[in-house]
Amino acid sequence: MLRNGKKDDPSARERILAAAEELFAESGFDATPTSRIAALAKVPKGLVHYYFQKKQDLLTALVDRLPDTHIEPSRVVVPGDVAASLRQLVAELDARNRASTLLSHLLWREADTHPSVKEALQARFESVVDQVRVVIQAASAGALALADVDTASELLALAVSYRHSMARHADTDADNTMDREVTFIANALATRPAPTP
Repeated sequence: MLRNGKKDDPSARERILAAAEELFAESGFDATPTSRIAALAKVPKGLVHYYFQKKQDLLTALVDRLPDTHIEPSRVVVPGDVAASLRQLVAELDARNRASTLLSHLLWREADTHPSVKEALQARFESVVDQVRVVIQAASAGALALADVDTASELLALAVSYRHSMARHADTDADNTMDREVTFIANALATRPAPTP
């Protein structure tokens, strides 16, 4: 691809993004000058601005690099077993988060000061809520009150989101599938009376 008569160097762009991710996570967006990004990426400072006109464009590009959180329900649903289904969903979400722990940490850190980051994280949270809801409904064959499913979905999504926001600092077992939380939610749903038609 040509831009302003110059050939793009995808490896330089990638090095710039990797450097920005590392430095923003370490020092914060506002405290990281583009000169440090260029030095870490081993590119001239002008090349940073060639690919990203404003420093904010770097943050936007990093938001776009977050891994997709959509998980096909058929991959995780165990019919008749809400707890097993939720454990599998959490394990899939955790695997995707582990692929971008530093990036996830950086974005949680910047959410309070950059509206675009906050919006992206909110959309990801809502996506997790929706996925939990679909998994609960599929695993339970829809025999639960919608209000209970909504509450359970938001509670588990909050727990997953919190854990992901702290993943870089936590010394947690990679195989921890939030058993206590999942078991509590599944048991609470199981003891609720079925909705009346």
